[in-house]
Amino acid sequence: MPAVVSPLAGLRRALPPAVELVHAQGADPRTRLAPAAEYFTLRSRYRDEDGDVLAELPQPDGHVMTVGSLPLGVTARRLHSVDITGSFTPDRTGTHTFGVTGFGSYTLDVAGHRLAEGVCAPDSDDPFIAFTNPSERRFTVELTAGDTVEVAFRFVPFTKGMDDNIAALAFGLGHRPPTATDEELIEEAVAVAAASDVAVIVVATTEETESEGFDRTSLKLPGHQDELVRRVAEANPRTVVVVNTGAPVEMPWRGEVAAVLLGWFPGQEAGHALADVLLGTEEPGGRLPTTWPAAMTDCPVLDTEPVDGLLTYAEDVFIGYRAWAGQDTPPAYWFGHGLGYTDWAYEKAEFTAAPPGAHELGTLRVKVRNTGGRAGREVVQVYLEPADPATADAVERPRRRLAGFATAQSGPGRTTVVEIPVPRRAAQIWDAERNAWHTVQGRYRLRAGRSYADLRVEATCEAL
Repeated sequence: MPAVVSPLAGLRRALPPAVELVHAQGADPRTRLAPAAEYFTLRSRYRDEDGDVLAELPQPDGHVMTVGSLPLGVTARRLHSVDITGSFTPDRTGTHTFGVTGFGSYTLDVAGHRLAEGVCAPDSDDPFIAFTNPSERRFTVELTAGDTVEVAFRFVPFTKGMDDNIAALAFGLGHRPPTATDEELIEEAVAVAAASDVAVIVVATTEETESEGFDRTSLKLPGHQDELVRRVAEANPRTVVVVNTGAPVEMPWRGEVAAVLLGWFPGQEAGHALADVLLGTEEPGGRLPTTWPAAMTDCPVLDTEPVDGLLTYAEDVFIGYRAWAGQDTPPAYWFGHGLGYTDWAYEKAEFTAAPPGAHELGTLRVKVRNTGGRAGREVVQVYLEPADPATADAVERPRRRLAGFATAQSGPGRTTVVEIPVPRRAAQIWDAERNAWHTVQGRYRLRAGRSYADLRVEATCEAL
């Protein structure tokens, strides 16, 4: 990963020189320091116990986390220490904070002076949490804007893996420049937004709040980000919010902003991709693979704590959108929802049955028309639901389920037809006694549209 393109950098490169782009930090979602990255030029060296270099490579930021693999030439048996060294050119004068995270011993030199030396021990008895969210130590130093200083961070991990073949490293060097209070940062962002034609806010979860290593206790955006969005939107109604998360979050301000764009942890080229979408070069063509609540308390399933080591799945198959469909409180955004830069009309749906005994019930053909002013892409979704009360009441199951989808692409005013195979499994349930899938026979409706709750055309089919 030779470089990471931030949203700000991507927009700066994409916009013409005549467009003025003003940046404000806004609310900081972190309780820990961000990895050392901006204004740093770093390299990492992996050494054995004799100090010999096993591998050397560019280091895009101060964060190191790997499970199951190490750089070429490095093994868990031989690895003793990692050096992250390079230069840092501050953009502002004042007290800069450096942080060390991990489980091991360390030394940190800044501007030729030993800033810190010691040991980081885990804050948690849970080894997985200690690995994914390691403890942090902070240190401060006075630096002058524009004066480049050398930075040298050495870390000796106390654990490098479960055995010689499964390596695991989690440590890092963090940094925070002289920073105002949260209230001052929000006020600065509001002032910038009020003087701008358009405001773009990037909000996010962090590794502190969203991880595969622990459960979330809240769906709220961390820190004061919700307040930031509300106040910026009050100052500038043309506010676009980019949500950089990997799972649903509450967005209580969603009705107060001009647009919401989900980023889904887009990776190192995020800035370029975001600029392409915001400036209209590319269309935001994604659709939600999950259902997003207005508030976490609305979620159909909230109890996920094991009792005496046992977690009972009392919801059975009623999970996700299937569970939402069975309650009165609607979500903020249904499964399958997503918009683009053009509009689509659903004109017709026709079903052709497959021969008896086939793996499919048949094929649904859906005709759609691009009614907007530019070329675009539509995700046509097909949902299957019982058409007769007898079929619907034959077994307890979700009233509707996704049976298939396909993408349609066409220019403005043009029509296209997509073909979507409908698998027999869409009309089947699991028969525990026979240990096999069982087709619930009867008449079904095939409903096509843009999301679970936005279905526009339909056809019928028989499951035999």
